Amino acid sequence: MERPTMPLKRTLASGLVLLAMSSVQAGEPRNVFLQGGSQPGATACMACHGRDGLGVAPAGFPRLAGLSAQYLSKQLSDFKEGKRVSPVMQPLASALTPDEITSVTTALAAMPAPPAPSINRSHAAKGVGQTLALRGAWERNIPECVSCHGPGGAGVGSAFPPLANQPALYLAGQLNAWRSGLRRNDPSDLMGHIARAMTEEEVTAVAEYFATVAPQEAAQ
Repeated sequence: MERPTMPLKRTLASGLVLLAMSSVQAGEPRNVFLQGGSQPGATACMACHGRDGLGVAPAGFPRLAGLSAQYLSKQLSDFKEGKRVSPVMQPLASALTPDEITSVTTALAAMPAPPAPSINRSHAAKGVGQTLALRGAWERNIPECVSCHGPGGAGVGSAFPPLANQPALYLAGQLNAWRSGLRRNDPSDLMGHIARAMTEEEVTAVAEYFATVAPQEAAQ
């Protein structure tokens, strides 16, 4: 009874091998943003940051779309090393392979981002948040935010991330992390010095300003 079935078994086995080989050759690279990483714990980015990568403001999850790949890679590395503290991001970053980090940060950098308002230090400053954003408080060694993060808070290169269009809850949380020392991944601790010089009211005000500032301000 076995002999007639052996050729069939060999045929089925060979077919499965060929199918597996063709699947590997034709398969697309893993989409870490949508699918997560290959290791347990590396959940899909979209679960928290939205399918478009624009973040979830009520939960304080930041926008990742359009951010520099170099900046994002550094932040994931800093989560791994404990320079940034997050019970969600630390285990997730640690579960990503180097190739997965390169893949997902490159993909995120290429995703569309909302336009930043063309505000700068020449605009009139009203209120605590806008004053700090455009004028700073130099008597306390607090430079204006746009001097480093660019006009409109759009970000500059891989060192200064965008502030505009980020959730207020996230921005305030990061400033408070700088103040408390939970975040310490800035060379020379520039942001730590600035954040510690700010009051709680100023932290809230500047975070709300950048979260709600609109592109229409450029025309004023």
